[in-house]
Amino acid sequence: MLRHLQCGIARICAYTVCMPAATPLTNPEPVTLPTEAPMVRHLRHVLLWPLRLMPVRTAEGAHSKPWRLLREMGATSPWREVVDEYTGESERFHERHYNEFVSFLPYVQSFLYGEGRSRRDTVDGGSDSPMRVFRRSDISAVRLVTRPGEPPLLLSIVHVDLYFFYDVDVVLLNIELSADNLPLARAQDLLYRFGRGYPAGWDAQGRALHCMASVEWLGANGEVLAGSDSHQRDAFLAHVCEHRAPRISSHWAFVLKPLVPDHSDSEGPLRFRQIEYYRMPMMAYMALDKPHALTRNDFIRLGLVTGVSDTANGGDATLPYAEQHLADFESRYCYDRFWGHSGLAPYTRYMCSGHSLVVIGDANSEFYACKDRGVLAQFRHQHFLLFLIAHLQKASLLMFSDRLVEALKKLDVQIPESVKVFKRSIRASFEGFLRFTHRYWFHEISEQAQVRALFRMCATHLALDPLYAEIKERITDMSSYLDADTQRRQANTVVRLTVVTILGLIGTVTTGFLGMNLLAEADAPMPRRLLIFGAVLILTMALTVYTVAKSKRLSDFLDALSEERLSVWMKTKVFASVWRRGSNR
Repeated sequence: MLRHLQCGIARICAYTVCMPAATPLTNPEPVTLPTEAPMVRHLRHVLLWPLRLMPVRTAEGAHSKPWRLLREMGATSPWREVVDEYTGESERFHERHYNEFVSFLPYVQSFLYGEGRSRRDTVDGGSDSPMRVFRRSDISAVRLVTRPGEPPLLLSIVHVDLYFFYDVDVVLLNIELSADNLPLARAQDLLYRFGRGYPAGWDAQGRALHCMASVEWLGANGEVLAGSDSHQRDAFLAHVCEHRAPRISSHWAFVLKPLVPDHSDSEGPLRFRQIEYYRMPMMAYMALDKPHALTRNDFIRLGLVTGVSDTANGGDATLPYAEQHLADFESRYCYDRFWGHSGLAPYTRYMCSGHSLVVIGDANSEFYACKDRGVLAQFRHQHFLLFLIAHLQKASLLMFSDRLVEALKKLDVQIPESVKVFKRSIRASFEGFLRFTHRYWFHEISEQAQVRALFRMCATHLALDPLYAEIKERITDMSSYLDADTQRRQANTVVRLTVVTILGLIGTVTTGFLGMNLLAEADAPMPRRLLIFGAVLILTMALTVYTVAKSKRLSDFLDALSEERLSVWMKTKVFASVWRRGSNR
């Protein structure tokens, strides 16, 4: 009897602690409950890695679209083009895809989706979307070890995609992973350590800093397809020493194949360079039993993706940075329109730092966990696309900046061919920037308050407007320089022609005065007339060429001759300098 009574009391206590989230709460502020460590019931982790594509030439020497090369590789490449880039399906169109479509303004819809399959031109026509997506399906899972000695984590791979774009030499690698029932501390460590292109350094024991201790891509049958090599410090050091560029970790190099780093000895038709920080931009969806029970320290570490403190499991609430630095965290990084106990998805908080977009909500909320109409569907569709657009804009602007730097590096004003190549490069950059502006540069992408606010937060933290203004000013300066140089050359040509015309006018007037003919050879035999004509032609051409060669100094003489303040002697000295040795000015 006593045993039954104890069980009943335990059930009542459990029910009291685990009240449904829909129960009205009098205090919406975060509280600390004396329970075990929070659990992430469902996690979605999305990585988006922008890379710069290097110019591609076919065997004939002409430039080719990179996605066309990838498509033509066939069985030699694991990538296959996705028919409907925003759904990944060609037969069915779900309600979540419709909700995604209507969330954006018409010009953004045209960029994302084109004109539809019924009007799609199979030869990269203008009615198609400027975005091309390729997907590989051979990677089914990833096994991670966050720190040495910890048990491995097994995450499912939802998809692995490559995003290409017209007129922009940028490719975005997108990977989405999912996991269930992770302790919050391990989820924080996962978000912090995964998604690094290469190690930031090594500790005294030779262990890589801030990244995973081990990463293994797994196939459909659980076989290991590739693993990380972050512990091979000497290989990374040697690569930077030789190429002055970082070495991409082996597991990321495997995912990108047949794309290969440009600063490497690997052979591949498509080559890329790092264009942003080595930490990949990331998104995270986290469903917890009681999100309002998280501490401010938890939210800051999740929103800024700083990882966990060494004493996280011990309940230490130490902030990752100074308090004065984090005083405005909620106002700068949090979108708290749904942070309350009411609504379809109570206690839903969005945190955006530009580099990351993290959403946290109640796992017991049906709407929050819904894959078709709820927050999870919005996260994987609308929110992912606004995040993609923001980082596409930043990567494209950085790519244009790199192009300008490379064009200047190759410029040698003493070599005419170098000047011609420089002009072509700058004009191509200017034309590409114009196309980018009219096709991909958006300030507003949606009229829905949530999508609009999150995109503005991304753009603000990424400093897109100042970066755009800076790149535009640089390209405009380069273009203005080319225009000024062209006008200078045209002016020099006009000066030379003016000098030749003036000197030729003297002979023309002299020989043509009153129709006078110096040589009366009109009735001479034809051979004699041809001989005289040829001699005069050669003499005239030689005199013209010599006049053009001396046109700079002759122009200075004409200027001096027209200057009334100069004496006759000074004008004579200027005339004599026409034949003085030295380079023309």
